[in-house]
Amino acid sequence: MSHLWIANTITDLIEGDVREHIPLERIPLEGDVLGMGTTTSYDNGELAFLHDLAAGRSRVYKAQPEGGGVEELVPGEGLNHFPYACFSSDATAVRHPLLPADLAALGMVAGVPLKEIVARAIARLTQDQRLPVAPVYGLRLVSQWHSLVYTVASKLCMGQSRRNRAVSLAEGQDSLGDGRSIYTNLKHFRVGDGSTEPTYTPGAGAIKDLGASPAWDCCGFWDTQPELGRLTVPVAGENLHLHGCSLDLRHGGHLHHEHAGSCLAAVTSLVLYPFDGITQLGSDLAVEDLAWNPGALADGGEGSLRFVIHNRGQLDVSDVGVAVVIDDHYGSHRYLRLPWLAAGERDTFVLPLRLPAGLHRVEVLADPHGDVIEPAAQQSNNRSALTIAIA
Repeated sequence: MSHLWIANTITDLIEGDVREHIPLERIPLEGDVLGMGTTTSYDNGELAFLHDLAAGRSRVYKAQPEGGGVEELVPGEGLNHFPYACFSSDATAVRHPLLPADLAALGMVAGVPLKEIVARAIARLTQDQRLPVAPVYGLRLVSQWHSLVYTVASKLCMGQSRRNRAVSLAEGQDSLGDGRSIYTNLKHFRVGDGSTEPTYTPGAGAIKDLGASPAWDCCGFWDTQPELGRLTVPVAGENLHLHGCSLDLRHGGHLHHEHAGSCLAAVTSLVLYPFDGITQLGSDLAVEDLAWNPGALADGGEGSLRFVIHNRGQLDVSDVGVAVVIDDHYGSHRYLRLPWLAAGERDTFVLPLRLPAGLHRVEVLADPHGDVIEPAAQQSNNRSALTIAIA
């Protein structure tokens, strides 16, 4: 089996205010690496991982929300950080391509949903014991479309929780009850082979027609437990999440294969990848080396507090607060802000303080408002306390 890493989840993305990121340079692209993701709010777009067989590596393309076009992202520039991304190890060894006879047996006719075709393919290969049973399947496919509606995330995350919640409540849903309620508010694009006319109501807004571009190279995932919200929106039956680019690399984004305006013509190539090992990456902030350095004044009340904030996790964090609380007086606490802390790095703080005579309890809390997504078991090291005796 190949391994799959998830940096945050779709559920995290829908809730908004994601402050954890993984840089492109930390994603290995040698070999057949499957993945998808979303870029930051200041540089919006969605990611498609396409396999370059001739070069023996995978390439990451970012779709542009303004016009639906794409550009390749090049590692090493240090500019690309993703609040949501999932990616595999080199999955060459677990490739399970469907043969032409397999594709013919899937009963593809115009209008059959792509999700149904993929479900039939997984069922057929697992039943024939040609594909191991797995919790998640990656897939690469080349598809032809009479009509395809797609979107590109525009500020879907990063400080958008209020907007996301407002949209959900306006549509009678809770914040995670129907992730599609958020997607409906994104700009929609339509391509195809020109053989069909739109037969749908645009709904939230007009769909921009970009003309003929029927052939798409896609990469995505089939989650057998979509309710977990790790790779798809947390809705029963939403197993398939797919990103891709047109073969001419003029268009790209999130394929709305289930949209009323999408009409599949054919799947000309389909490869399935079973993923048994799944690891969720995260941040782990810790307060370390808390110490008091007394000053030189006679009363000994002035000194400095020294401490280290250490990111022990696998994701970079941004815009994180640090609170210094004296004698449990939270109303008058000192508040510091950490603009960025990469995975594995430390930042040292020295805070001048003047304390009256007596015993004082000083506590330092990293991320006191819980903005960073950390498992509960890892949150105990977010704080450290120390007792200071002032003569």
